[in-house]
Amino acid sequence: MDYDIKTLDNGSAGTATLPDEIFGATPRADIMARVVHWQLAKRRAGTHKVKGMGEVSGTTKKPYKQKGTGSARQGSLRAPQFRTGGAVHGPVVRDHGYDLPKKVRRLGLISALSQKAADGKLIVLDAASGATKTADLAAKLKVLGWTSALIVDATVDEQFSRAARNLPKIDVLPTVGANVYDILNHEVLVITRAGVEGLKERLA
Repeated sequence: MDYDIKTLDNGSAGTATLPDEIFGATPRADIMARVVHWQLAKRRAGTHKVKGMGEVSGTTKKPYKQKGTGSARQGSLRAPQFRTGGAVHGPVVRDHGYDLPKKVRRLGLISALSQKAADGKLIVLDAASGATKTADLAAKLKVLGWTSALIVDATVDEQFSRAARNLPKIDVLPTVGANVYDILNHEVLVITRAGVEGLKERLA
């Protein structure tokens, strides 16, 4: 498929041919959902923790004798039914991440790229550079009508990235960092010429 190449000044810089096997595939919502769930699971810190019965402070002595008191038998004041007792089956420190096959991750990225192309939300940019001030970049993006955009380049220009850093819902990523969650989390997907070539190499 052929796409018009835009510039940051809302001009035209020719056309680019995007491979159908990457940008024209049938989007798989189930695969994209699996990849997003996998990404978010790996992001979780897993540092949640509560104290169990064996960890709370308190005596280990039996509160009162087993029989003859008229009350229910008790073995420890650190049991969960008491106010100062430990929690039962509470969260512990653990890793929430899990393995996802590389083929599924690749298909998820292709589906996300194809979904943006099918929705008309894919834009090919000549180059993500030239804007060194946040105000200048904000003015250019306003003319282009991009309020929520992910810009993917082969190698991120440091000055351009710094200019976009304080703009809400505008993110810049290298091709090695392009992922399903960020693509779907932005309204517009902007890929530079070099970024297209980088995605071709990555998904070859």
